[in-house]
Amino acid sequence: MRRALKIIGLIFAVLIVAWLGFLGVVYWKMSSTPEQFGAFMAKLPMPFYFVLPFETMWTRARAGTVNIGDMAPDFSLPTVDKSATVRLSSFRGSKPVVLVFGSYT
Repeated sequence: MRRALKIIGLIFAVLIVAWLGFLGVVYWKMSSTPEQFGAFMAKLPMPFYFVLPFETMWTRARAGTVNIGDMAPDFSLPTVDKSATVRLSSFRGSKPVVLVFGSYT
């Protein structure tokens, strides 16, 4: 009986360590680019979605460091027709800019 309990405890410990390792990999992927995260999640079997604390992990992984009132970090993006590149800093001091962020999913 003691041996059976010991084996069950060992199996449980191994499963916990495996689950925590899996959560670490998912968190690491959440912190990467949206393309890499999307490719990773597309290959993940559906049952794995039921054992992830997804919303909590996503909120922490994508939190960033910009706070309300901070100046937006500079970036450049191609125009919709891909004929030019627009840089955020080129608008500083000249006209208001509204940044709208959507979901990656």
